[in-house]
Amino acid sequence: MNEFLLIASLFVIYGTVLLAYRIFGLHGLYCFTAIATITANIEVLIMVNAFGMEQTLGNILFASTFLVTDIISEVEGKKASQKAVNIGIFTSIFFIIVSQTWMLYKPSASDWAQPAIKTIFSNTPRLMIVSVLVYAICQRFDVWAYHKWWALTKKHFNGDSRKALWLRNNGSTLVSQLLNTLLYTFGAFWGMYKPATLVSIALSSYVIFIVTSLADTPFVYLARMIHDNEKK
Repeated sequence: MNEFLLIASLFVIYGTVLLAYRIFGLHGLYCFTAIATITANIEVLIMVNAFGMEQTLGNILFASTFLVTDIISEVEGKKASQKAVNIGIFTSIFFIIVSQTWMLYKPSASDWAQPAIKTIFSNTPRLMIVSVLVYAICQRFDVWAYHKWWALTKKHFNGDSRKALWLRNNGSTLVSQLLNTLLYTFGAFWGMYKPATLVSIALSSYVIFIVTSLADTPFVYLARMIHDNEKK
């Protein structure tokens, strides 16, 4: 069941990225970035077993933010993709502040949600602070790497900027995701899990990121097709 849900989630989430871009254009991708950064940092608190590995949820949502910046880099340029990263950072910081104020209120006698809220969000500040830092580092690196790969492919193909999209997409994302996996896993969960569990989480997360990175390439091509059709 877990395996089926993860595979289904990949197609639903990546498909939603395209749908947001098709309906709302660049603004839709910016909105998706804000939604994904919040929900991924809640979902990452859940541990599951799937494909023979122990892993946290949230990997696909995190991967989708790299898909978004790669699409924006491809069709709108570096400046627009950096703006998406800044939106993700702003959203995460805002969510940290708001979620922590929830636990400052004295609940009424009829309240039933406050204990669950405290259980879920008591660790959120650490996770979110690490997430903001890792997100800022890895996403900015991804945007930089994407355009470095683009310059190389453009030079190799005699100035044709449309060739080798798959290479710049995967070349930037796979390295960025490795950096993201190591920094986030050990920064967010050190002391919460045993070292062996942390290694297992990191390995399983990166295996998933390899799959999600390779799987997002057709979606980048489709996004460019949507962009080209709208320009006609």
